[in-house]
Order: sequence, then structure tokens, then C-alpha cells
Amino acid sequence: MQRRGFLALGGLAAGGALLPPLLSGRAVAAEQLLGTIDPVARKRLADAALQAATDAGASYCDVRIGRYLRQSLMTREALVLNVANEESVGVGVRVIAGDAWGFAATSRLDPDAVAAAARQAVAIARANARIQSAPVRLAPAPGVGEVSWRTPIAKNGMAVPIRDKLDLLLSVNAAALEAGASFVNSRMFLINEQKYFASTDGSYIDQDVHRIWVPFTVTAIDKATGKFRTRDGLSAPMGLGYEYLDADPAQRFELPGGVVAYGRSYDMRADAIAAARQARDKLKAPSVKPGKYDLVIDPSNLFLTIHENVGHPLELDRVLGYEANYAGTSFATLDKRGTFRWGSGIVNFIADKTEPGSLGAVGYDDEGVQCKRWDLVRDGVLVDYQSIRDQAHILGKERSDGCCYADSWSSVQFQRMPNVSLAPGKAPLTVQDMIGGVENGLYIHGRGSYSIDQQRYNAQFGGQLFFAIRNGQVQGLVEDGAYQIRTPEFWNDCSAICDERDFRLGGSFFDGKGQPSQVSAVSHGSATARFDGQNVINTARSLG
Repeated sequence: MQRRGFLALGGLAAGGALLPPLLSGRAVAAEQLLGTIDPVARKRLADAALQAATDAGASYCDVRIGRYLRQSLMTREALVLNVANEESVGVGVRVIAGDAWGFAATSRLDPDAVAAAARQAVAIARANARIQSAPVRLAPAPGVGEVSWRTPIAKNGMAVPIRDKLDLLLSVNAAALEAGASFVNSRMFLINEQKYFASTDGSYIDQDVHRIWVPFTVTAIDKATGKFRTRDGLSAPMGLGYEYLDADPAQRFELPGGVVAYGRSYDMRADAIAAARQARDKLKAPSVKPGKYDLVIDPSNLFLTIHENVGHPLELDRVLGYEANYAGTSFATLDKRGTFRWGSGIVNFIADKTEPGSLGAVGYDDEGVQCKRWDLVRDGVLVDYQSIRDQAHILGKERSDGCCYADSWSSVQFQRMPNVSLAPGKAPLTVQDMIGGVENGLYIHGRGSYSIDQQRYNAQFGGQLFFAIRNGQVQGLVEDGAYQIRTPEFWNDCSAICDERDFRLGGSFFDGKGQPSQVSAVSHGSATARFDGQNVINTARSLG
């Protein structure tokens, strides 16, 4: 069953009144979304592949039996644009034979087909061995026997009726329109990865992974001039269930400038109302004056800078030049490890595949390695990278860092970024206190457009909201801003980080890498941070 859409209402242009008859089959779809592959059958399939690969001469084999479920809903104003569910089920087999990798996959869930795929993988490995310059060196991953891991959710989003989800999105749209929006679109994405891993090391690992994202965009138009401004939602995609949308008041952050941020629970309707008002305020906001500013950057913006200019350049395959798709290799070459000053002394970056509620949280990676937390930058100095089993020896490590991932049973697993976060400050510091020390600055929220160079050294980032700061006070909004950075200079200019009370996650729900392309989901946490003397450009003037 390869990427079979069992419910697709594509291009639907109907109001809420038409939904009941069109969605009368949702109970059947929900039942399919909640099913699983029989555990006994999975182990039988895995053992068939392991035995066939070993009999064919493989020195190592791992098997991934996956069921990947994806649901998306899209609306605009009072219209439902699309509802779609996708299911993809199959088996991927990876082997080492002749000291080289081989991989094959099948969508047939029977022992003969899986065994045939294993033998094909061995044949591919032997063909690769003829041209491979060095043998695969696989770091040990001791077998863990039969174990399981589940995203700790309170409410499975796949079990929530489609009608309820659409009612939520349409109510969000209505609230934004009532608050002054000219247009609004809202979406919901739910993912459930049911993954079963087995290997000749003696592991049988069952995992059930859930993620959710509810982005929206509000547009306000000045009809007299035709000028328009937008504001996207400030929420983060999360590794949580549908309880993320319960709007827990304890996860609401009241910030300077009248901005409300959210932690591990989200009030989508309230954010949409604020977005409509702020989009209208942006219509009247003056254009930013280019120059040097002290920047106070909220986690809803800073996560993307961390992602692009810390997470990606510390992927070991980019550092080694093995990977250059989606924006190149890395300036952070191996000779810099242990000596290169990445940032000021308060800058600490942590890689962590175990952070609760994060997009990247799993118990074991797709090589059967138990996930962990480790330092990348400590006290401003680069100390480590991200590695997988066949890379660990390059760094002198005895074990993989556990950050190998494939986005499907039919894709070969490879090195992917773990959650990478900026550690909060150790001394008590609120956002208001931080702003109080800024004479001439900007307070930035939300992800905007960006550009990066081929080695992750130079970059430029926009945002959703730019507030002027004058003499320690937040002023009104300014428009058309973007900050330019050189990675080490930017992080060395980090002069303050708020404490753990302000720590929040941002994230990328569809992070692309590789060729053929694969997507993964990864979170980046931080507290609000200050960067002194940064170069801010006016993007409207840059465009002429």
C-alpha cells in the first residue's frame, strides 16, 4: 500500500453547511488511521529478512517495517480547501556485505517478498563493494531485545473526527476576520509513524511517534492604497497529541509589546485574533532605518537561526563533504573541534533526541541506537558534531550519537539533525529585564524569509514582528527589517540569555535533506537572547 490516499477531498470549495454529507465516511477513515500491523506478523517478517540476508552472506542486517500516516486539512475563510489522509506501509532492508552497504525495499508484507528484498540488498552491497574505496566501519550498537517507545500523548489526533478539526480551523478563520483580517488561511498537519526495527545485533524495537502542526497566515489590506501585510501564527510544531490545542493557560507567555507566546499548549484562536490586529498595525508601521541595532530575539524567530547556522553545519556528513544538497556543506571543519570559538562564553548548544514534546523525540533512532543528549558547543567552544554508526570512528567515538533517520520504509536511513537547542541562561533574567538594558534595538518575533550561503557561514533572517526598542522601552512596530549575520560573529555577540522560565521550542516540521529528498521534523529550543551591534537592512529599499 504505497502512499495510498484512502480519503481525499481535493480542491473542495464548500462551506461548513456542506460538510456532513461529504464527510459521512469519516468513521471508516478514522478506523484505518488507528489501526496497526499485527506485532506477531511484524516479528515474523523481520526474522525472515534477517535470516535471508545472513544466508546470502551479509555480515550485518537491519529491517524497518513501517506504517506512516499523514493527515492534512486546509481552509481559507469559510471554505474547506482540502482534506487528505495518506498511508504508506512497507519494509526496508539494509545490509553490509563485502564491507559495503546495500538497501532494498518492498511494499508486500509477506515473508517471501521480504526475504527477496533482503537478498536483493545483499546483491546491491556486493556490487557497491567493487567500487568502494574504504570498508564500512560500523560502531557497536548492542542488542536491546524486545523494547517499545511511545510519544507520551494524551489524545491521539488521528482519533479526533475530521469535522471537529475543520470546525476548529473555520472558527479560527472567523475570529481573525472579525478582528480585522481581510483574508486568512489555516491548516492542520498530523503525523503518526509506526516503526518496527530489528537487526542482527539482537534488537526488536517498536515505536509509535506522533507530531502536530497548526500554521495559519492572516492578511490585512489597505483598500485605499492596495498595500497589504501578513502575520503568520507564532506557534511551534510539536511532538505531542491533540491535547496541544487545549489552550492550557499555564503555557501562555505574556511578553513585552503585547505579544502572547505559547509553550506546550496553544490557543490558536487567540493567536489568530492577535495576528489580525497586528497585521493591521503593520500597515501603519514605519519602514525600519538600516543600521546597527542590539537585537532581542524571541525563540519563535531564533529557532530558525539555530537550525540553519548551528544544526545543519554540525551535521558530520556536511562537514566531511558527503552531503551538499539543500544549501551546501559546512564551514565547521574537523580541525576546529575543541578550539574554535563559536560563540561567547554564555553560549551552549545541546543536541537532544529525548526532549519531551519535541519533534525529534524518539527512544531509538533508525539504526537501533538509543537516543541521548550531548554537547555541541560548550562555553562558546565547538566540542562535537552529530554522528551515526558508520561515522563514529571518524570522531574517535565508540558509539553513534543516535541521529540516523529515514522518512519512509522505502528510504534508506541517513544522518539527520537531532533537536539542537541553545541552553537558557543560568542567572535569573526576564525578557523585560533584558529589554530594559537596550538603548537602541529591535525585538523580533516569528519566522520570516531567510537566505544562507553554501557553507552556513553567512545568512540573513527576516521575521513576523519587529518592535523598536528605545531607552529600555518597547515602542511600536517597524516593517521591512532583516538581520544579516556571520555565524561565529553573531553568536560571539550574544551578551545575554533569559533563564529557563522563558525556554520554548520552535521547530521545522518539513526539513528537507538529501537526494532523493527526504523530510524530517526537528525542534530547536531557546530562551529569548540578546545580540549586540547587529547589522539590520531594509528589505523594501533593497528591492529598489
